[in-house]
This record gives sequence, structure tokens and C-alpha cells, in this order.
Amino acid sequence: MATTPSAQFSLTIRVEIADRPGMLGRVASAIGDAGGTIGAVDLVAIDGGRTVRDITALCAEQSTWGRITAAIEALDGVRVLDTIDRTFQVHLGGKIEQRNKLPLKTRDDLSMAYTPGVARVCKAIEEDPDKAFQYTIKRNTVAVVSDGTAVLGLGDIGPSAAMPVMEGKAVLFKEFAGVDAFPICLDTKDPDEIVAIVKAIAPTFGGINLEDISAPRCFEIEDRLIAELDIPVFHDDQHGTAVVVLAALLNAAKLTGRRIADLRVLVVGLGAAGVAVTKILHSAGVTEVIGCDSRGAVHTERADYLDGSMNAMKRWYAETTNPEKLDGRPGDVIDGMDLFIGLSGARVMPPEALAKMRPDPIVFAMANPNPEVTPEEAAPYVRIMATGRSDYPNQINNVLAFPGIFRGALDVRASSITEEMKVAAAQAIADSVPADELREDYIVPSVFNRDVAPAVATAVAEQARTSGLAHAHNEVGFAPADELHVGAA
Repeated sequence: MATTPSAQFSLTIRVEIADRPGMLGRVASAIGDAGGTIGAVDLVAIDGGRTVRDITALCAEQSTWGRITAAIEALDGVRVLDTIDRTFQVHLGGKIEQRNKLPLKTRDDLSMAYTPGVARVCKAIEEDPDKAFQYTIKRNTVAVVSDGTAVLGLGDIGPSAAMPVMEGKAVLFKEFAGVDAFPICLDTKDPDEIVAIVKAIAPTFGGINLEDISAPRCFEIEDRLIAELDIPVFHDDQHGTAVVVLAALLNAAKLTGRRIADLRVLVVGLGAAGVAVTKILHSAGVTEVIGCDSRGAVHTERADYLDGSMNAMKRWYAETTNPEKLDGRPGDVIDGMDLFIGLSGARVMPPEALAKMRPDPIVFAMANPNPEVTPEEAAPYVRIMATGRSDYPNQINNVLAFPGIFRGALDVRASSITEEMKVAAAQAIADSVPADELREDYIVPSVFNRDVAPAVATAVAEQARTSGLAHAHNEVGFAPADELHVGAA
């Protein structure tokens, strides 16, 4: 059960209070006694010996709301007029909108923005399709594509219910990197249909961000789109998580005096993120990785590998990791590990098992909202702890990665996003924590550090150039960088 008040469970209560000394204090006490923490108190009206106020209460969970309103109603001279769920209020009417960049005030404006002048621009693009990157939104627009099958911890909730998350992703793209992103939720789970639809809409966009598509389908969909499109395709659930995990590990290794190549790593949870994390660790030089799924450690002598029922991605995992063929549950195979990475579910790791790790253990327990082992439980055993939650230090949050990665890729018109570009992004995130500030509870920068996205963009763009994947912009009519986005081309 959650105990820390959170803005996501904040409630605005409109109350009518008898205008007598001490009444507001009584209301505040009632809210506190019922489990709420007072935020803002706003005076709405004073009328006939009564006041109307809006009081915001932060709660640890939604069930507290009923106790708060009942406690207020129980007071003599006080009446609850209305309540507003502040999180739902944020989403009212959606979180994004389209705005025009240019005024349309005269016939001349119209003749250039639309007919007849637009026809000349259309013809120019017909003759040279590459000019779409110069004269349309393509150069700075990403499609956020989902089928709603693996949304947050909610699972398969469908495309309509997935829209608030995809809108939120678009908000983050714009806020942190100046990238215009548009949510596209598809009413199909068929990989062939998803690939066909994304290919069909690709002419509009400079990049494709796949989101919340369940494994193992997500691997096939991403691989096919990468092969068939000439714009970057990036499945954030895989690679965004992987990039930030590597960034956190680079700093944790520095802090504990370890070499990346010497690490022994246990990864628990082999869905999209678990596989991508393993791949980026390999790219960074880690060689000893053990992976566990719901049946335990994965290896080539496990029954489902031998009988052929193991899916293709897990077969790759079995053949690429765990050469010693360790077997058993996570708590059985953690002996001698330097790093535990959890991408599975709540409380899958017994806290006392962490004592079997090497000295100065590193634990990244990222299941949300309840990690594989809580920081409180892990504290006696570990030196460095990170989670996916914002209410603990060292939050491993994808927003540190994907805005800057796409910003850099768009800036140089990279045709793809490679493992080398992801590793460069991770290093840039890690370097955003100054060496003299690095400590156990500060191995990753704050998500609100505005220097991160430009640093990531620069690193990704430079790596794209080095790899020969960058294509120069046509500079004619190109607006100044600071009017369009964070980071320079």
C-alpha cells in the first residue's frame, strides 16, 4: 500500500464553510486526519456569512478521497459542493493541440500558404522527394505508434485507452527536445497490418517511435520497419530503457571502481526491455549476463529450448548468455553478481538473496509501481539502488533518452538509430552528472535537467556522422535552430 502523497492522487474539493473563526482550520484538520496533505487553498466566494473555497489535497491513493469527503461532511457548518480529480483535469480534451506557425490575415498570406502558391512547392517535392524534409513538417515530426497491447503496467487495454499515454509521449518530445510528435493508436494486433500501416503513413514523418507493443511481436515489427523504411525506427520500451540503464551503470561502475568488462549481471524479466538492456550491455563490453524469465534462468539445456517451444528471441537469449547454464529462480542464481537488473514484477527478489552478490552490490529494480525489491528492504545489502519510481533517488526514466535521441537523429537526418548511437546517448546521459557531484543516490541526472536532451542529441548526431548514416540538410529556408528545437544540427 502506498504511503507517500502524490500529485497523481490529488483532489480539489470545493467546500462551503460557515464564516466563523476557526472553521477553515477544522476543515484542514479533518483532511489531515483522513490521510490527505493540504496543498493550495483558494477563496472562491464570500456570500451571506458563508465562504466557498477550493482546497487541494494530495493523497497516497485514490481510496483516501472518500474518507476525506466524509470527514469534511461530518463537520457542522461545512458542505462539500464538488470534487475534481486533478489528474483527469490535466487530460481534459487531450494534452496536445495543433497550432499554425504563420498568420493568415490577408489574401497574400493565403495565396502563399495555400492555393495557388502551394502548388509550386508540391511540384518541387514531386521532382525531388528529398525536399519534403525541407518544406514540410517531416523534418521535425515523429509518429508515436502503439496498438495498446502493453501499456505501462496495465497490459492489453486497447488503442483508445492507450491514447493518454501516447499523447503524454508527444508532450515529452515537445517539452524536452522541441520535436513535434503525434500519437497514432492502431486498432489491430496483427504484425503484418501494423507494418503495412506504418509504412503507408511514413511519408509524413521524420521518425517512428514504437510504444507499448507487446513482446515478442514488438521485435518482429521493429526489425521489419527498420529494414523497410529509410527513417529512424525506435521502440522506446526496449531501447529507451536500455539507454538509461547503461547510463546509470556507467556512473555506478565509476563510483564503485569497477570495469564494465568485468561485471557479472543478472537480468530478471526478458520482455522487450530485458532483451534490449542485454544487447546494449553487450555493446558496451559486458560479457557475463544471466537472464531469468517466469520459469527461471534461461539456457540451452532448459526443457522449452530443447523441445523447440521457446520463442525465437528467448532462443537467441539462451544461445548468447549464461554459458555456465546456471539454473533456478532469481534468488538461486544471484550468487557472485555485481549487478541485478529487474524488469519484471513486484517482489520477485528476496531481499536476503542480495547478500550473495559481490561487495558493493548494484541493484536496479525497475518494476512499477512496486519494484522487485524495495529500496527499504535492499538497504542493508546494497551500495547503489535505482528504481523506475520518481519518489526514490536514481529514477531510471526513458525521458532522459528518447527526446534527445530523436532530436539528434532528426538534426542530421539519420536513416536509422544504431547500437553505437544508443551507447553514445547513454554516455552523454551519464556525463550529465558532474564527477564532483556523483554519489550513491545521484547516478542519473534529473528528468528536468535541461542540459540532458541537447547533450544526447549532440552525441547521437556525431555518432551518426561517424557511422555514415547522416544526410546533410538542405539549408534553404531553414529556420534558426533555437526557434525549432533544443540542440544544433
